[in-house]
Amino acid sequence: MVDLPVAVRRIAARAVGLAALAGILAGCAAMPNDPQVAAARVDANDPIEPFNRWIFDINEGFDLLLLKPVAVIYREVVPDPLRDNVRNFLTNLRAPVSVANDVLQGDIKGAGDTAARFLVNSTLGFAGLADVASEIGKPPQDEDFGQTLAVWGAGEGPYLVLPFYGPSNVRDVAGFVVDGFADPVSIYLRNNDRNALIYARIGVNAVDARSRLIEVIDDLKVTSIDYYATVRSLYRQRRNDQIRDGVGTGDEFPVFETNRPATR
Repeated sequence: MVDLPVAVRRIAARAVGLAALAGILAGCAAMPNDPQVAAARVDANDPIEPFNRWIFDINEGFDLLLLKPVAVIYREVVPDPLRDNVRNFLTNLRAPVSVANDVLQGDIKGAGDTAARFLVNSTLGFAGLADVASEIGKPPQDEDFGQTLAVWGAGEGPYLVLPFYGPSNVRDVAGFVVDGFADPVSIYLRNNDRNALIYARIGVNAVDARSRLIEVIDDLKVTSIDYYATVRSLYRQRRNDQIRDGVGTGDEFPVFETNRPATR
């Protein structure tokens, strides 16, 4: 059994630590001499843009050297039906986290629908490999604690680019930590010394999501005047849509949901 007070203290400590790190970085980032550039960063809620761009470039290098090549091989070697099974299974594992956040947001119907999806897909869908629930009119919903904080009225805070994770903000970083430590699957694996399976889950999730976006990302890089700014804008649009609707399948731009909190 998990000692709930200890777990809560750990979550709070990590969230405070991450928020403090964000504050330190924001304080250390020198504002540019050009007033127009400085104003643009403030308007974009990106006060540490130079640092964010540096992390963004590191992430791009990681993608170019490792993630994209592995995703290309994965898509060429693994048949479409089997890749769908993998994605269905990973989506099903996130269902308990979505249910909890539905409840915290006061969306009891959404919680019931997601719980029903989890039950149906975990049984009739062979442990979630098949998405039987969607076929009977219950599409996937993806709720996280970052959205919950937004529903509670918390502001997003400055834009952040996280190493190997990608676009985020202070509010979503806090949500990332809470969801990661509250995820029942991760709790079980950690308590049974199966951390390797946690990392495997993250890796497979990342490769699967990247494999579905090869052409989309390539096109964005070609057509974007500033690829960094384009990704920042798309991320914000995606998150705002999720917060307003309470629904997000990740179909359009799952690259922004590759390593969601529940996969920790």
